[in-house]
Amino acid sequence: MATTETSPHDMNFGALVPFFAITFALGWGIIALLIFFPVQTEAIFGPMGYTNPLFILAVYSPAIAAIFLVWRSCGAAGLKRFFRRFALWRMPLCWWALLVLGIPAAFYLGAAIKGTITDPFPFSPWYGVLPALATGLVIGPIEELGWRGLALPLLQRRYTPLWSSLILGGIWGLWHLPAFFLSGSPQSAWSFGPYFVGVLAITVILTAMFNAAQGSLLIAALYHFQMNGPAWPDAQPWDSLVFAVAAVIIVLLNRRTMLSGDRAATDVIMPGD
Repeated sequence: MATTETSPHDMNFGALVPFFAITFALGWGIIALLIFFPVQTEAIFGPMGYTNPLFILAVYSPAIAAIFLVWRSCGAAGLKRFFRRFALWRMPLCWWALLVLGIPAAFYLGAAIKGTITDPFPFSPWYGVLPALATGLVIGPIEELGWRGLALPLLQRRYTPLWSSLILGGIWGLWHLPAFFLSGSPQSAWSFGPYFVGVLAITVILTAMFNAAQGSLLIAALYHFQMNGPAWPDAQPWDSLVFAVAAVIIVLLNRRTMLSGDRAATDVIMPGD
């Protein structure tokens, strides 16, 4: 079990309780409206999807919770140093290769197993993917302000990176559960079991990468963007299996750092004057 002293100008471990409470109350509450009152909400906010303001607000719930708690505890100066973690970009080239090339390769391998690798490219003309990429960049990755911005560093103060990953991955996967009952969401066409295993796996992989990048919010956001890439072929549930195997390999190769908190990133607020 890892233990790390906290700076008096940083967040406390106890902030996890209100963080998860706000994240679930806001996210699940909004999705419940979309599930139980689809006609009414669509009449006001438009069809369910990435352009629906209610859906966007639900997706942003971890970020909203984190920003509010950092501001309440550390003020505007602390919030500024929190966002400075987007300036962290240095990490070993092997991790950059995994981020840029390895993640697409995992999806294509999963699609090859599923038999969807030869499916037609879903955007015609090809540059129709550009708006989807822009939308993907400002939707899912914003979640990381909460999950890796606040929750993971605090968990790593008390638990090893591996255990922190499994705890956070389990909570993150459970947070997505209502989307499986929401018509029009990608999850509505998937099975929750394999998806949950995949979330655990990608959380473990991201934790190792996140610590190698010294707690970079930029790396976490780019990783999430890659996971939601609209250009990748449909590979569920086989991509979850591929990521699970990759997670096991990464833990074995990085067992010293994954089973010890010595090099874990635990700062929510970057040190400053």
